[in-house]
Amino acid sequence: MGKMHDIIILGGGPAGLSAALYAGRAKADVLIIEKGNIGGQITSTHSIENYPGGIKGDSGSSLTERMREQATEFGTEIVLDDIISADVSGDIKIMKSYNNEYAAKAVIIAAGAYPRQLGCKGESEHIGMGVSYCATCDGAFFTDLEVYVVGGGDAALEEGVFLTRFARKVTIIHRRDEFRAEKCVIDKAKANEKVHFMLDSVIEEIKGDGPVDEIIVKNVKTGEITSCKADPKDGMFGVFIFTGYNPNSEIWKDSISLDEKGYIITDLDMKTNIPGVYAAGDIRQKSLRQVVTATADGAIAGVNASAYIEQI
Repeated sequence: MGKMHDIIILGGGPAGLSAALYAGRAKADVLIIEKGNIGGQITSTHSIENYPGGIKGDSGSSLTERMREQATEFGTEIVLDDIISADVSGDIKIMKSYNNEYAAKAVIIAAGAYPRQLGCKGESEHIGMGVSYCATCDGAFFTDLEVYVVGGGDAALEEGVFLTRFARKVTIIHRRDEFRAEKCVIDKAKANEKVHFMLDSVIEEIKGDGPVDEIIVKNVKTGEITSCKADPKDGMFGVFIFTGYNPNSEIWKDSISLDEKGYIITDLDMKTNIPGVYAAGDIRQKSLRQVVTATADGAIAGVNASAYIEQI
């Protein structure tokens, strides 16, 4: 076992970075463990317009890079590692990866969530071959091609509009006849001449001998089946899926209280059912998952975890 830390934060997204900032300012010894990219899911967002005080033209990467700089200025250490098991039953919390072991007096779980798959036939087989969950990452691959976007929330419509920078046509498929997105987001999508809509519809199958070149779409009201095929000159198209997320909470299912969807249950102070263990951001049971609520969660968790350290 290595160095004993005051607080280990699992996850380096906005919630984890905010928690580190507040805990670091309270003079706690803080370690962030992140298994992917510092900044989390939001780094794949090309433009952020609804973060209070954000800079015009901010991307997820630029915003979280400033957060990282703030956190490290107050002494936060960051390591890249993948925690596969944890023991939080005692006063000392032990986190284990494949090659390392970490210890702390308190833990803040800010591990976020991962994109939810449709679960239709052919989806998994075509990930990276036309199926994507990140417009910023993969949009340029579909320059002058057609793409389909699945979902009805802010992310689906915002990323659909973003994809018009590359694709010659974007069709948004949604299982209902109304969108869940904010009105301003809907209006922006409808005003874009490249954006088209297939409502009351779901994808039944994704096809392609290699890249995606056909999807089978079902109208949920009429039962009508439609085959959407790639233009022969293109030979392929893209399918971008934005239908929500699942929490990265698998390792906690036997030790921490989760709701029926796997999200960690906390009180208003971000406390879980285990003393010294807190949760913040998208992994926590809550009604709104946005950068602003993640940073708020992180601040609360950081302050309360620091107070816990002082008490023990």
